[in-house]
Amino acid sequence: MRNESCANSTKVIAGAGPSASAFMFVAGVLGNVLALVVLAVHKRDRRNQVSVFHILVSSLIVTDLMGTMLISPVVLTAYARGLSLIELRLCDYCAFAMAFFGLTSMFILFAMALERCLSIGCPYFYSRHASRHTGLVAIPLIYIFCIIFCSLPLFQFGKHTQYCPGTWCFIMMHTRSLRTEHRVYSLSYAILMKVLIVSILLCNVSVIVNLCRMYRRQRTRRCSRASNTRSVRGSQAEEVDHLVLLAIMTITFVICSVPLTVRAYIGAISPNEQNYAADLTALRCLSFNSIIDPWVFIILNTSVVKKTLSKILLIAIADFYRDFQDNSSY
Repeated sequence: MRNESCANSTKVIAGAGPSASAFMFVAGVLGNVLALVVLAVHKRDRRNQVSVFHILVSSLIVTDLMGTMLISPVVLTAYARGLSLIELRLCDYCAFAMAFFGLTSMFILFAMALERCLSIGCPYFYSRHASRHTGLVAIPLIYIFCIIFCSLPLFQFGKHTQYCPGTWCFIMMHTRSLRTEHRVYSLSYAILMKVLIVSILLCNVSVIVNLCRMYRRQRTRRCSRASNTRSVRGSQAEEVDHLVLLAIMTITFVICSVPLTVRAYIGAISPNEQNYAADLTALRCLSFNSIIDPWVFIILNTSVVKKTLSKILLIAIADFYRDFQDNSSY
């Protein structure tokens, strides 16, 4: 069914069922709660050594949990009553919540990538300016910016619309025929997501390069004491653990958010492209991220998986360094 008939529909389209939404709700809540338990155990083991990265990871999981708790019950209510979000007068709320939590999670992921990049690439600057207080201040600032940006359609700068089967609302992506401010807002959201994705990837590449440099410095310090060598290796292993977690979370977020970014670009530029089924698929991909993230965190924090992936990455870094050294010698 085309979205023209869904945009103003007062009933949930016949044949649509709540099974997938209910599963997503249960999986999201369970995963995020378990992830918070894992974080609490990790904090207890480390005692008072709570890093900025730990604060950012905790904030990302809490944000995903809040998104699941505040969006999924609305969708399930629409299914239970057989009424669309417009009829329930919850369309603007659902659209704002989806845009807000999607953008906020991306910003927090970027903060995590930037924190790792600075901690390894600029250790002196990081030690002087980064602290737990920095992380605690960054999160409210991210929330405030995202609240303001995602509230703009409520003030007629941008437009929300309902998608089939009447249980989804989001930013209107087909804005080619709409007023300029609606098209500008849709494109701005897509561009902001794209800039964050590219920035996160660049930060991760920088971390990998600096880990290679750490490996090179470690190889040149063979005359150091054994205790110092163990300390360097321990530090390097910890950085690799953080990189593995960040890299896989980045991959999942890119997979989940790129379809939406592409659809927003196409809808704003192409006058004839109106594939509402693709729009709905992009929205579902975005909603999957808050479910996948905590399970990624839980799986990667099991000792066997963490040690295996860390060893693989350390071997890859060592091989990359040796290849680089061999090529530079010619």
